[in-house]
Amino acid sequence: MNGASREALAAARERLDALTDSTSVDAAQLAGELASVTALLDREVSLRRVLTDPAQDGEAKAELAKRLLSGQVSGTTADLVAGLVRSRWSRSRDLVDSVEELADTADLTAAQRLGRLDDVEDELFRFGRIVASNTGLRAALTDRGATAAAKSELLRSLLGGRADAVTERLVTRLVTAPRGRSLESGLESLSKLAADRRNRMVAVVTSAVPLSDVQKQRLGAALTKLYGHPMHLNLDVDPDVLGGIRVQVGDEIINGSVADRLEAVARHMAS
Repeated sequence: MNGASREALAAARERLDALTDSTSVDAAQLAGELASVTALLDREVSLRRVLTDPAQDGEAKAELAKRLLSGQVSGTTADLVAGLVRSRWSRSRDLVDSVEELADTADLTAAQRLGRLDDVEDELFRFGRIVASNTGLRAALTDRGATAAAKSELLRSLLGGRADAVTERLVTRLVTAPRGRSLESGLESLSKLAADRRNRMVAVVTSAVPLSDVQKQRLGAALTKLYGHPMHLNLDVDPDVLGGIRVQVGDEIINGSVADRLEAVARHMAS
């Protein structure tokens, strides 16, 4: 997003944080209702165009949103959506993307309140790894001919009772309503949102063998010092690394593996 949309989303994030700071607000319920609004706006193209029309008065658009949602969602959710449509948006699609992000953030907040945010982060990461290594599963989850109900049932069989309820909700929404995103990019976005809940960055660490607790603590401390932010480690084991570790933070890759060093030597000898 850029311009007006970026500013509108930033303001909406602040309003959501203010709401969810109150223990009287059911964050999980708020997430479900915002997800329903996302589906409505994604489906009704003409409606979202009206709600983001810069030529229309902001208060009039807010009142329209409240009337449409009255009796369908809580007053808290209706007020939050009304605040969104009062803002200016660069593209009507940005409004839908923002409501969806708020829904996911509210669910992650629900996990954080229960002390389960770390578990959800790890489960999202592990699920992404499972999908990446199983082409049949990925094909089933991304099959455009399969119904949302069938995909939900498949995910229930995979995650039900094995993963946190928030993880299951987040993944189910992503799979049944991808809205043009790939499964991989959607999972990556969810992981980043989870990290943002603690103002942390995410490092994907690949090692030949599992790291010890001491190694994880030292690596986390070193990366935190390097990047100036608390760092959450997503750990993966790959025997092909041969030794050492490979760390990826965003688009930046820090190679410290034997395999990488051997490749560097080979390139040097061939030059």
